[in-house]
This record gives sequence, C-alpha cells and structure tokens, in this order.
Amino acid sequence: MTYPNDQVQSGGCLCGAVRYSVTGAPVIFAHCHCRDCQRGGGAGHSTGAMFPVDRFRISGDLSEFRLSSDKGTRVTRSFCPTCGSGIFGRNDGMTGHVTIALGTLDDPSAFTPEVVVFARSRPAWDTMNPALATFDAQPAWKPDGEG
Repeated sequence: MTYPNDQVQSGGCLCGAVRYSVTGAPVIFAHCHCRDCQRGGGAGHSTGAMFPVDRFRISGDLSEFRLSSDKGTRVTRSFCPTCGSGIFGRNDGMTGHVTIALGTLDDPSAFTPEVVVFARSRPAWDTMNPALATFDAQPAWKPDGEG
C-alpha cells in the first residue's frame, strides 16, 4: 500500500487526554508476539507502525515504563496515566523512531501490517495472515540511517 508523504493520521488514548498526529508512511508496520508485548497489551500480540520521531507530534501528559529487551536494548513504553492506553514505544536500538500502537489511531484501518515478529511466542489461538512475512525472533534489521 502506498501512503502520501503528506498524509496525516491522528490518534489518541481511550479517555481523550492524549492526542497525537503522524505524517506520511510508516517505516515498517508489524505484529509482535514477544512476551513483553503480550504482557503489556494483555493480548497475544501488539500491532505497531514505526515512524521517524520528527514526523510525530503529541499532546497531553504521558507516563513511561522502561524495560530491557532480550537483545539488551532499552525499551520505553509511553501510556496515558489516566486511562492506561499504550500510545507508543521507543527502543534505544532504533533511535529517532517511535512505534505507535495501531489501535490508538482514529482510523486503524489506514495501514496494513507487513510482517510478524517473535512468532515463536505466538499463542496458538492468536492467528495471523499466513501471507505475511514471519520471523521467529526480531530480524537483523534497522531503519534507514540506523547503522
């Protein structure tokens, strides 16, 4: 799917205290089955779209939770302190990017997932489109310009 470079998508949390906008196409759009995403979202996977941080604008107060990934990078999850909605995450292994939680977009059908990661942790009841590229773990991939 092609997204115009100037297309703006908006989103926010359940209670409306946090709002954001993002411009253009995502760098990648993925389903993640890692145990951290399962626990953080209370489901079999999370679905997120990664964007350069300079195309992301946010308003409202946020709380953060930090953890270390299996690869030793630091992951920061940002969420609304009032309703608890997870809004976006950052990974210090991919500086300059944020991954927006798809369900927080006003129109979550605006993007189409491209890949499934950490499929080794996928519960049998959490089915995915078999046509998507699927990896047992995180592929050795970084956004353009990330060394």
